[in-house]
Amino acid sequence: MSLISQNPVSRIRVKAKRVDEVLSIHVDDKDPENGLESDSEITKLKRRKKQKEKQIELEQEKEMKKLENFLFGSIYSPVEFGKEAEENAQDVAEDGSALFFLDSSPNNVELSEESDDEEKIHRERKPVWVDDEEERTAINIAKVNRLRKLRKEDGESVISGSEYVSRLRAQHAKLNPGTEWAKLDSGLKTDPSYDDESSDEEKRVVAASGYGNAEVVDDILRTNEDLVVKSRVKLLPGLLEHSRLVDANVEEPSNGPINSVQFHKNAQLLLAAGLDRRVRFFQIDGKRNTKIQSVFLEDCPVRKASFLPDGSQVIISGRRKFFYCFDLVKAKVDKIGPLVGREEKSLEVFEISPDSSMIAFLGNEGYILLVSSKTKELIGTLKMNGTVRSLAFANDGNQLLSSGSDGEVYHWDLRTRRCFHKAVDEGCINGTALCTSPNGRMFAAGSDSGIVNIYNRDEFLGGKRKPIKTVENLTTKIDFMKFNSDAQILAICSTMKKNSLKLMHVPSFTVYSNWPPLNKSLHYPRCLDFSPGGGFMAAGNAAGKVLLYKLHHYNHA
Repeated sequence: MSLISQNPVSRIRVKAKRVDEVLSIHVDDKDPENGLESDSEITKLKRRKKQKEKQIELEQEKEMKKLENFLFGSIYSPVEFGKEAEENAQDVAEDGSALFFLDSSPNNVELSEESDDEEKIHRERKPVWVDDEEERTAINIAKVNRLRKLRKEDGESVISGSEYVSRLRAQHAKLNPGTEWAKLDSGLKTDPSYDDESSDEEKRVVAASGYGNAEVVDDILRTNEDLVVKSRVKLLPGLLEHSRLVDANVEEPSNGPINSVQFHKNAQLLLAAGLDRRVRFFQIDGKRNTKIQSVFLEDCPVRKASFLPDGSQVIISGRRKFFYCFDLVKAKVDKIGPLVGREEKSLEVFEISPDSSMIAFLGNEGYILLVSSKTKELIGTLKMNGTVRSLAFANDGNQLLSSGSDGEVYHWDLRTRRCFHKAVDEGCINGTALCTSPNGRMFAAGSDSGIVNIYNRDEFLGGKRKPIKTVENLTTKIDFMKFNSDAQILAICSTMKKNSLKLMHVPSFTVYSNWPPLNKSLHYPRCLDFSPGGGFMAAGNAAGKVLLYKLHHYNHA
């Protein structure tokens, strides 16, 4: 102990010596001629001297204990968390040399917990052996079919060996999930601190939905609904996963070619109409496809039938100077026409605006007839230079696209009834089909040569005439085109050749190689439609059948 106390004793002695000198100087400064200080003042000085000596002895003991604790551990008292930080803060505050101090508030507990977590992470065991070849190895996951599911992007092909190993492990964990969900409730109930929902939120524990109590579990077991919902991912190109279902009109096939098929906005009702002068409605479930109703039009072989987007009516037309309107609510058929002031003998081709406010018919000599969907009266006309062959609405029904015999695509503003843009469709002599994507960003233009050009609307209106993609998979006249609900699939149809129906993956602009299906005839396809959710696809052919397919990428009809 003598070695430990050498330095502190010397310091204390120096301090005591200085105090004595100060006192002696204070006493010597007094003038002896005026007399000595009173006895009370002398006693006060002596008391101050004793107090300072005691303070010096306390500091000496404190410094000795501190040094002994530093060398031999806490001998005199157990360690108390937070005390040392407070003492350091006081010392620093007295010195005034530091710009900050330690805060011993409850937040320090959270910081210490975070540091403990970091230490646990660092203490995790490292692998005994690491293969250096993994980093130098390159694997092409796009070349092997069973490895394509490991891709994260469409164009990804070559990855490193370590990345390949990590993706395989992730795929294994995805296919073989743990059973923690089965133990979650029991773990929460056995926890003594589990009181209410607030305690769960404080601990950031969330119980699996549907397993909160036994009653909910019983309700789940009584239903046949899907318990697992796949996440929304992008549709991949190459191969389209699909399966053939029972024909949509299996209960009552048509006696003539099917010219129109369309799903109702509720995705359960499908209409099918054709040259047998009947419009049939079916409830689509993929198994029975029950027939609901049939409407017979004695004097009008149906060329086209379409729901209004609001789902209240069906517009039916043929090669006649009048058309029909079927009210779904009242189950009533109204014959409308001929249109006042017009001499058209055929109103067989038309398009309905997305807001259900207007119907546009093809007229004679390049005229486009605009009819109100409420009053069914002619409210305006538009005039092209050539013969009009196809129409398509855009911009929520405020704009209309048209094409025809002059090979140009017209853009009309329906609010002013004027053409605000006109440009030639590249390589097109006679335009036969038009189609716009649901979001209005793209449009496709088909011609009688079988070529389909896909344009970006903004670029096309800005003066760029080059299409972003030209599809040349068909060699006969394009009669029909249709985007699906999320614009990832474009269907292209020609009625002049068997199996001439192609499906294109729009993001990559590639045609699916497994469509149409091998060894399965589509006959002469004439029309097609996708369900609102994308899960069903219906195609009508010249044999009077409506072929129904399930697209596995989409979870809902």
